[in-house]
Amino acid sequence: MHELSLMVALREQVLAAAAARGARAVTAIHLRIGRLAGVEPEALQFAAALVLAGSLAAGAALVIDSVEARCHCRPCAAPFEVLDGMCVCPRCGAISRQLLCGRELALAALELEGLEPDP
Repeated sequence: MHELSLMVALREQVLAAAAARGARAVTAIHLRIGRLAGVEPEALQFAAALVLAGSLAAGAALVIDSVEARCHCRPCAAPFEVLDGMCVCPRCGAISRQLLCGRELALAALELEGLEPDP
């Protein structure tokens, strides 16, 4: 279950960002995860509860924005949605080698509580 190691790395990012802003707590963690990133959202949710326990982010909601996979078809000069992991253009049948999006795994935003006021 590599989601556990992903959450350990994510915890470090989250806690560093919260500390830099002087937050007392993290109430929500927003992630962007591509459909082809190889991450199981349910496993990530489970790992989050374990990894974030006892930290400023304990109990934080993990909000996952799923990113559709899209490729670019060179013959059609147009993007198309990847279905079932197959990069085959639905218009012309060409196989694309250019993935535009869908492998993302990014920390998009944090919701913090008890921020220190800006000077």
